[in-house]
Amino acid sequence: MTHRVAIVGGGASGLASIKCCLDEGLEPVCFESSNDIGGLWRFKENPEPDRASIYHSVKINSSKEMMRFSDFPIPAHFPNFMHNSLIMDYFRLYAGHFQLTKHIRFNTKVLQVKQKSDFSHSGEWVVETENKDGKKEKHIFEAVMICIGHHCYPNMPLHDFPGIETFTGKYFHSRDYKTPEEWRNKKVMVIEIGNSGGDIAVELSRVTKQVGVFSQYPTLNNELPNHILSGTVQVKPNIRRFQGSSVEFDDGSVVEDVDLVVGVTGYRFSFPFLASQVVSVSNNKASLYKYVFPPELEHPTLAIIGLVQPLGSIMPISELQARWATRVFKG
Repeated sequence: MTHRVAIVGGGASGLASIKCCLDEGLEPVCFESSNDIGGLWRFKENPEPDRASIYHSVKINSSKEMMRFSDFPIPAHFPNFMHNSLIMDYFRLYAGHFQLTKHIRFNTKVLQVKQKSDFSHSGEWVVETENKDGKKEKHIFEAVMICIGHHCYPNMPLHDFPGIETFTGKYFHSRDYKTPEEWRNKKVMVIEIGNSGGDIAVELSRVTKQVGVFSQYPTLNNELPNHILSGTVQVKPNIRRFQGSSVEFDDGSVVEDVDLVVGVTGYRFSFPFLASQVVSVSNNKASLYKYVFPPELEHPTLAIIGLVQPLGSIMPISELQARWATRVFKG
């Protein structure tokens, strides 16, 4: 009997999961809520609810040799560190070469994934979906791979910033940042400078009066030190309070006339279509064996793929996770 496997999400992890299912003789059915592959890496001018969103200039910070899938090299003429549009080109080449897209049902949202009534015996799952016309369907699968990533639900901890309600400028999460142009000659604050924060700070500093950043994470950005040395980017300590258009820091310094605050404050992840007892999430951590399998399940027929935050590229990790999961599904 051929095992049918439901795959939720058609991004990098979803594509790798389809490929690994096919390699193992399984029958993948991938449900993608949008009209295209790519997930996080597909740039859209306007962010969509419950979906990852990137800014226009995003480049990957891992080399193409380190981010590639194991059995499909990135074309030699592609640059070493690729713009998001080229990453999408690579995904399309990968999906085309292995004929993955015929296994994807686009514009189909997963409403619920629940254990079948005889799960203790069968290990099977009921997956309820809805297409763009509002038609709902229920499907039975022998296994499920969840590949929705962790960049869907912005984390904007406003309660950590006293006086934010008095702030007279604009503030938003980096998910809503697209290009620097509208902030020309303005004064901007970037909170939490991971890799995205460093990129946004450097990009804004080319057009703004001044950028102030509050640093916490290790950052890969070759241009940032030069912008700090030239004074176009200032590094500040923790924020003490907002007051009108000014921001006071823990060292007592104050920056006046701030026009914009960009919160590069990460994301919360959740699985709204899964019962909480299947995967328990607490303080933005999921209880998973080797970051893949919910340990409480009677049968290891559900796997979470790509829910990791590596210091390198996620694509090879997702592929290895998918390879392992599909072999577990096969027994």
